[in-house]
Amino acid sequence: MGKSTDNVVLDAALDHIVDNCTKMTICENEPTTYNEANLAKGSGGKALADQTLSSSDFTKADGDVSGRKVTVAQKANITVDVSGTADHRALLDVANSKLLQVTTVTSQALVAANTVTVPAHDIEIQDPT
Repeated sequence: MGKSTDNVVLDAALDHIVDNCTKMTICENEPTTYNEANLAKGSGGKALADQTLSSSDFTKADGDVSGRKVTVAQKANITVDVSGTADHRALLDVANSKLLQVTTVTSQALVAANTVTVPAHDIEIQDPT
């Protein structure tokens, strides 16, 4: 028996991110709540740097393997607010205090007042197998 999911269903999940994500944070350790992702390290959170996002920062397309994906545009020269070791990136819906998505990034030491660049990256939902 085969399995399938129409692209409109996969796009609905990705559309929620595109339509509601307004902030990206670079974190030391995995944030599991909105507050951990949104608040600075040392102030009850894990964020080392943050960047405002809008729907224009996202591009939907067919997935690399199957399904659908959304590409988050590169963000260069993000000011580092707090020194630490970046190892996660979080996408936030600030209006609704929601942690939308978290992923790992290449571990990198960040120094306050310096800048960091987050390269373009994909969030992909594959077809069922």
